[in-house]
Amino acid sequence: MNFRFLISALLATLSLVACAQTAATPPMPGFGAQPTLPAPQTALIPTVNIAPAIGWPEGGLPRGAAGTQVTAFARDLDHPRWLYVLPNGDVLVAESNTPRQTEETKGIKAWVMGLAMKRAGAGVLSANRVTLLRDTDGDGVADVRSVLLGGLNSPFGMALVGQQLFVANTDAVRRFVYAEGDTHLASLGIKVVDLPAGDIKQRPSQAGQ
Repeated sequence: MNFRFLISALLATLSLVACAQTAATPPMPGFGAQPTLPAPQTALIPTVNIAPAIGWPEGGLPRGAAGTQVTAFARDLDHPRWLYVLPNGDVLVAESNTPRQTEETKGIKAWVMGLAMKRAGAGVLSANRVTLLRDTDGDGVADVRSVLLGGLNSPFGMALVGQQLFVANTDAVRRFVYAEGDTHLASLGIKVVDLPAGDIKQRPSQAGQ
């Protein structure tokens, strides 16, 4: 037991060291039509730069462009990962986090990964839903909020094609019948295609990077 603890502590230390590393090449040459990219490197411990999740302080707001005003459209969402605006102005939010763990996603490696994900604000159970936000009076704040789809599996991307709403879960893309103005879809939808990744599914937070 002590040996396993020492190994875990060592891996955690190495992970933090990797997070502390900085890039050797200035970022600007990597932009543009003809970017100058460094040669790929391999390492036992990869360099990881995690942006800690820090919320806005009470009363704090982003600085908008001159002549504009910034307001919070919605608050208290559960790890929102992706936004999609419908043609009628409704905003869909995929509230998604780590997929359900299996035996293959446990162990020392998963524990170290969990430490890194926690620093980024992830690593908790997924809400597994798509929330609908609607601003009925045009004041820039959503006054209607409902669960459009629940019981999903770490959803991320969304797309509306005609009256078909496609939602990408971590394991499959599903299609739902949608009519303009709907605030809740009770259907389980139809599976369009599997998204196989073995027994270990990639976390949405990683996929979005």
